Amino acid sequence: SGGPPASGSGTLTVMAGGEAAEIERARPLLADVAGRFTHMGPSGAGMAAKMLNQLIVGAGHAVMAEAVVLAEAAGIDAARLPECLAGGLADSPLLQKLYPRMVKRDYAPQGYVRQLLKDLEMVNEFAGALKAPTPMMGEALSLYRMLAHLGHTELDTAAVLKLYER
Repeated sequence: SGGPPASGSGTLTVMAGGEAAEIERARPLLADVAGRFTHMGPSGAGMAAKMLNQLIVGAGHAVMAEAVVLAEAAGIDAARLPECLAGGLADSPLLQKLYPRMVKRDYAPQGYVRQLLKDLEMVNEFAGALKAPTPMMGEALSLYRMLAHLGHTELDTAAVLKLYER
């Protein structure tokens, strides 16, 4: 997780699945690109963890968009929210990195709507196969499908904010 920028800086997060001995053999091969390498269990467990990451990211983006809109509607300086919440339970890399770009309506791609939509579609299939309830994922998936329908697939995932301004 982290994409090309993370692999280039050696901060990629690897969620791996497979036999422990095989995972340990692979670990040195990824040391230059992965800042974090976690063995999640048997084969397939790494992919499951990656899908959970994408679920949290997709739903998190939608929540950030709602926070921007609510802050602005309340008349507070929306740009100061990350500073205000820093170190608290609501703090996160999403709040510190994505939220300020949303406030500025900066949709220059750092990640694409089309990519997150593809990932959320995979999470939807995964959850369906497990018969696991995922209402928040369903909401995020609906938002990103709508964003794609409106022709915004090449914008940054922060563009989900556009749906709250219609």
